[in-house]
Amino acid sequence: MDRTLNQEGLNTKQKVLAITLTLLTFVMGTSEFVIVGLLTEVSLDLNISLATAGTLVSGFAIAYAIGTPVLTAFVSRFPKYPLMLTLISIFIIGNIISALSASYELLILSRVLTAVVSGVLVALSMSIAGDIMPKNKKGSIIALIFAGFTISNVIGVPIGTLIGQLGNWQLTFWFTTLLGIISLIMAILILPKKMKVEKGSLKDQLALLTNPRILLAFFIPTFSIAGTYTIYTYITPILEQGLDIPTSYVSMILLAYGAFSILSNVVAGKIASRDGISKLRYVFIVQAIILGSLYFTMSSTVAGLMSLMLMAVMIYAMNATVQLYLMNLATVYAPAAKDFASSLTPVAVNVGIALGATIGGYVVTSGDLIHLSWVGGLCALIASGLAFASYRLDRQETLTSTKAS
Repeated sequence: MDRTLNQEGLNTKQKVLAITLTLLTFVMGTSEFVIVGLLTEVSLDLNISLATAGTLVSGFAIAYAIGTPVLTAFVSRFPKYPLMLTLISIFIIGNIISALSASYELLILSRVLTAVVSGVLVALSMSIAGDIMPKNKKGSIIALIFAGFTISNVIGVPIGTLIGQLGNWQLTFWFTTLLGIISLIMAILILPKKMKVEKGSLKDQLALLTNPRILLAFFIPTFSIAGTYTIYTYITPILEQGLDIPTSYVSMILLAYGAFSILSNVVAGKIASRDGISKLRYVFIVQAIILGSLYFTMSSTVAGLMSLMLMAVMIYAMNATVQLYLMNLATVYAPAAKDFASSLTPVAVNVGIALGATIGGYVVTSGDLIHLSWVGGLCALIASGLAFASYRLDRQETLTSTKAS
C-alpha cells in the first residue's frame, strides 16, 4: 500500500491520511460482513431460525441504504473533525451492544445503529479525500479507500469468523470493537482539525435526489453491481452443481475470489484518473461479456473459474469514477450537498446487491443456474447505457457553455 502511495507523489500527511481512511473502511467492512460467517452460531445461541438470523445481514443493508443519505444530509452541516470522532465512538458503542446482546431484538437494533453510522463515516471519508487530496490523485485515493471494504472481506472477515468459531460469536464483536478503538485513536491523531463545511438545509440536500443527472448517475453502479450479484448470490451452488467442485474447496475459491476483487480497486483507480465516465461506457460492456461468458464456460471447471475470477476483477471497477462523478455533479447543481452526494455510491451499491439477489432469485426459481449469466450481463449492459447517456449529457452541457462564453 505504501509503495502505491509513494508512486502517487503525495506528501507524508496525505499518505498517512489515506491509510487512516482506508483503515476506517476496512473496520466498517469487517463489522458489516463478519456476521455472514457466524449465522449458524448466532441462530443456535439465540434460538432463532437461520432465516431470521439472515435478517441481520439484510437488515444491515436496508438500514445502510435508507439511513445513510438521510443522516448524512442532516449532519454534514457540522464540523467534520468532531463529527467523525463522534460517529466512530457511536460505532464502537454499537459493536459493544452487539457483543453484549442476549436477544435477537437487541442484536438487530445494534446492527441497524452500526449500519447507519458506518454509512455516514464512509461518505465523510470520501468527502474528506475529495477535499484534501490533489486533483489528479483523487481517483486513485478514493479507489484505495474503497479497497478497505474488499480487504476486509479477504482478511478481516475470515479472522473475525475464526474468532467466533473458536470462542463465541460475541467475541467477534469484541474484536470489531477493538478495531473501532484503534480507528478512533488514529482519527484523533491524523484527521485534519480544520476542514471546510458546506452548510445547507436538510431539505436542500435531499432535493438533490430529484435532480435527473444525479439519479441517472446513481443507477449506473446500481445496475453494474446488480449484474455481478445476480450471479454471486448463487456462487456456492454454481461452484458445486455447475462446475462440479467439491464442497470442501468452496471456501478456498471464495478466498481467491476476494483476492482477485482487490485488483478491481486498482483498475478503478486507473479508470478514474482521467475522464473516467467516458471509459465506464466500455468497461460495462466488458463486464457484460465476462458475466455472459459463464453461460458457455459453466460446462468446464477451469474455464468457469476463469469467468468467475474475471468477474471479481470487474466488480468494483466503477466505484472511484462514480464517487468522483456524483461529487462533481453536486458541486455544479448543489454545492452544499457534496457530502450528501458522497454517500450515494455506497447506497447505490447496497441497492444493487439487493436488486441482483432478487433478480437472481427469480431466475433460479423459474429456470436453471446457467441463465444467471446472461441476465447478469444484461444488467451490466443497462449500466453501460446509463453511462453513455450521462457522458452524452456532459458533452452537450460542455458545448452549450462553450458557445455561451
